[in-house]
Amino acid sequence: MVRKGEGQVLSKAGPVILLTGNTGYIGTVMTKFLRRESYYVVGLDGNWFRENLFFPVPEISKPNKQIIKDIRRLDKDDLKGVDAVVHLAALSNDPLGEIDLNLTDEINYRSTIRIAEICREIGVKRFVFASSCSIYGKSKSDVPVNEEGRLSPMTAYAKAKVNAEYGLAQLADRDFHPVFLRNATVYGVSPKMRLDLVVNNLLAWAYLTGEIRIMSDGTPWRPIIHIEDICNAFLATLKAPVEKVHCQAFNVGIKGENYRVKDIAFEIQKALPESKVKILNETGSDERSYKVDFSRFKNTLAGFRPKWNLKKGIEELLDAYKKYNLTFDDFKSDKYFRIRTVTSLLDSGKMNKNLF
Repeated sequence: MVRKGEGQVLSKAGPVILLTGNTGYIGTVMTKFLRRESYYVVGLDGNWFRENLFFPVPEISKPNKQIIKDIRRLDKDDLKGVDAVVHLAALSNDPLGEIDLNLTDEINYRSTIRIAEICREIGVKRFVFASSCSIYGKSKSDVPVNEEGRLSPMTAYAKAKVNAEYGLAQLADRDFHPVFLRNATVYGVSPKMRLDLVVNNLLAWAYLTGEIRIMSDGTPWRPIIHIEDICNAFLATLKAPVEKVHCQAFNVGIKGENYRVKDIAFEIQKALPESKVKILNETGSDERSYKVDFSRFKNTLAGFRPKWNLKKGIEELLDAYKKYNLTFDDFKSDKYFRIRTVTSLLDSGKMNKNLF
């Protein structure tokens, strides 16, 4: 028996998963998916975004046991009795990664390797790492890139993901089984909503202002995936025979869900016909552009059945923006933008320069 933070006693139902980043955008939804499948979830999170609620976190999205701790301070005791680690925690996008390059390296790369080393030492066999399709950087053709394609990370965030994959691969052996899920750009509804993600952001602009503002020239390619399909992909990986996923990289996304940014805008316009697409081109052409091939994951993990596409996801987001009364003041505030939240915490002295 383990006592939850609220004082409620819960029994261990199934395999024990340490989920880092469990209070974040993906983590709150991932917790729900894991618990529904009878995993016992130990959440570990620094809880930076505790006040960034879009709606109250449902009980099913709370872990069986919560540890409030920065991943840089994780120790052996936190991993006792754990069967597998799902590692989401990170400085979670390019702007955050540029705050301090050394800290991005420390948090996103070195801490990942340190956690994996502890796992290997104490016998935690599975380690599912949230990597990113952004490691492909700038694709040189419109041919979708597969897992054997050239890596061309263009930001501190992407470089740390590449380094973490490489470091984890060096630790793999017959008793330690890392796997690298290179996720497409996520979208969809979460209690810890983010509006700094391309689909969520463009739709919020359209819903609140009647304009769909694209700051670049709109030509870069982005693969996208719904947050629930991401969670199902992680579940499929945890359930897969270990020999199928041992030390493998998988692009996680859906065939047909590679879009140019401007085409995402035009799909949004179909849902909000009165809105206008404005390609401002203030930042020029974004160098980061990649179409991605997702066939390896589909062919290897037959249990993965994606349920979402962009059209359906836009409808879900619109319903949520209405239901939870998203306002323009919210949109312009720090609340749903990770870089703004962290900057505000730093400016207010609630977080120090080392992000503690």
